[in-house]
Amino acid sequence: MLFVCRPLDVLGPYEVLGRLPNTDVVFVAETPGLVRNDIKSLSIDVAATLDDMPSPDVVLIGGGPGQSALMSDGKLHERLRTADRTGTWTASVCTGTLILAAAGVLDGRQATTHWAAVEQLAGFGATPSKQRVFVDGHYATAAGVSAGIDMPLDHTAQTIMPSSRTCGAGTTSSGSTCHAGFVSRGAARPIKPALVPVGPTRRNSKCGCPSPMRNWAYTNG
Repeated sequence: MLFVCRPLDVLGPYEVLGRLPNTDVVFVAETPGLVRNDIKSLSIDVAATLDDMPSPDVVLIGGGPGQSALMSDGKLHERLRTADRTGTWTASVCTGTLILAAAGVLDGRQATTHWAAVEQLAGFGATPSKQRVFVDGHYATAAGVSAGIDMPLDHTAQTIMPSSRTCGAGTTSSGSTCHAGFVSRGAARPIKPALVPVGPTRRNSKCGCPSPMRNWAYTNG
């Protein structure tokens, strides 16, 4: 399930997750309809509501300007907490991490978000990280748009690929707009295998420069 604030935040992960076998990716919003970006030139036609996705395997929420209106406890926060109790992954891009933190699901966890907002995480019980992507248990958070693409490529997609079922993304009805390194801490929930980095960083065969993707191996730890 993908909850949309700014379309750009969730379109990157969607392009990765939507190509996984046996996976249905569903965009959801508080109110179905066109969710436009902040400059009104890009929109996502969202047909599903939060009630239509009671127990997704993966929840990913984007950030952006619409994020500030979603910080008070309400139906969205309730749904996030419910999905988090049974889901395999709870993820966010940009300031979507602040929404997760405000819902209380990141208490005691380390997470990242947009560099200008990262210190706000401490006020919601999370430990701020300035890493580009941070994975703590079954929580995966990305600092920005490009990191939001790397996150499922490097970790989430590979973890859920063997038996993936349903993913979700989200958007705000008002539209939304929302730093180096990939860190994994702790193990994912046992219903899916966790990933740990192994071996040297891959290098581009032409230039010899490091590749942004790491080598990952499955582990039951």
